Amino acid sequence: MMYSIRSFSNFSTAAATTSLPILHPLSTKSRRVFRMSATIGTPNPRISLEPMVIKPPSHPTYDLKAVIKLALQEDAGDIGDVTCLATIPVDMQVEAYFLAKEDGIVAGIALADMIFNEVDSSLKVEWYQKDGDYIRKGLKFGKVYGRAHNIVVAERVVLNFMQRMSGIATLTKAMADAAHPACILETRKTAPGLRLVDKWAVVIGGGQNHRMGLFDMVMIKDNHISVSGGVAKALKCVDQYLEQRNLQMGVEVETRTLEEVKEVLDYSSQTKTLLTRIMLDNMVVPLSDGDVDVSMLKEAVELINGRFETEASGNVTLETVHKIGQSGVTYISSGALTHSVKALDISLKIDTELALEVGRRTKRA
Repeated sequence: MMYSIRSFSNFSTAAATTSLPILHPLSTKSRRVFRMSATIGTPNPRISLEPMVIKPPSHPTYDLKAVIKLALQEDAGDIGDVTCLATIPVDMQVEAYFLAKEDGIVAGIALADMIFNEVDSSLKVEWYQKDGDYIRKGLKFGKVYGRAHNIVVAERVVLNFMQRMSGIATLTKAMADAAHPACILETRKTAPGLRLVDKWAVVIGGGQNHRMGLFDMVMIKDNHISVSGGVAKALKCVDQYLEQRNLQMGVEVETRTLEEVKEVLDYSSQTKTLLTRIMLDNMVVPLSDGDVDVSMLKEAVELINGRFETEASGNVTLETVHKIGQSGVTYISSGALTHSVKALDISLKIDTELALEVGRRTKRA
């Protein structure tokens, strides 16, 4: 069974998170194939509201299409791909296959469709997996057919996005599974210009998004507390600011000691507050044997006793996240999901048999 992916010529998440190519889930018992049938739209086409598998997070100003164009432009420069122009006949048609060179979670399929469409709307793309699926080394999980020149021009940009997103999704999946029943979050420690892309990959990997930026959640951190003169004073300033402007959004405050946790709880017991979450920062103490002590974290969670959401932050690794997740916290945030990402090795090859032969020789397929 084939599924159509409708293309479009303009995209910004400011419009809505529905404005993306559409992917439909298929039964895992059958071979999953997705086909992109690209069409040229009007300058500002209406976007179909068909369901898709995993939508990107919403952002009021982020223009994903502009990010794609910038990535293509920085690669092409002012005269284009001189190697392709010299070696590939302009009308030559080929098939190229996506090849996994290591195990992991694939991410960036919907974004790859957008890039191919931007380069050449006549390219036909088929996927045998969807965003969030597990792929094994040596698996052919998609193909693109059309003009060889345009496939090669798009290749590196597509792979750069897919490899980074798949690396993020793979680590997120491992962390999310280990953190259960707590939910894993990323932070704002994303690559500049790729905030939405990085956070999209986290969702594909099974994590949840923290605040998108400075605008969609109040997060009172150490510097705000220092300037305000204390945790309670900072909270009071935030409550007054939001009430005066009739703003409704989540409010989180960072605490670094049990005394600060108690100060927050005292304030909230005496004052109507918009506070929704308490961050318990660096209450996971590393030990010399590589283990961690979470006793302080557990004590903080017991003090809060469900009155607010809780978030553990600091010393979160794949090795420590399970123990942290058993402490009773609601969320665990990890900057490493996006700032220390290891790209998943993926290639796009026209001659896949030769690619597999080389891969086996180098133990990468």
